[in-house]
Amino acid sequence: MSADGNWKITINTPMGAQTVNASITTSGDTFTGKTEGQMGSQEVSGKVDGNTLTWSANITSPMPMTLEFTATVDGDKMTGNVKLGMFGNAPLTGERV
Repeated sequence: MSADGNWKITINTPMGAQTVNASITTSGDTFTGKTEGQMGSQEVSGKVDGNTLTWSANITSPMPMTLEFTATVDGDKMTGNVKLGMFGNAPLTGERV
């Protein structure tokens, strides 16, 4: 199943649920896209391994850190995890929109 398309992703952080809209375009074992949320928009790129996507994003608010994402696509659903630097991990869920 391809991850191509538009997604609504919810990350359950210690500061509450954060929702991000993402567009994803795969090409072989890589993907590119864009995320947009309350903390702004960002171009993203990452790796594709079967149905699993991995990527990282640098944020500056509420404090500078690198978020590391792993998500598995199953049809029109996505589940995974985000490493929040020194703040541990947060689960993520997504649905194709």
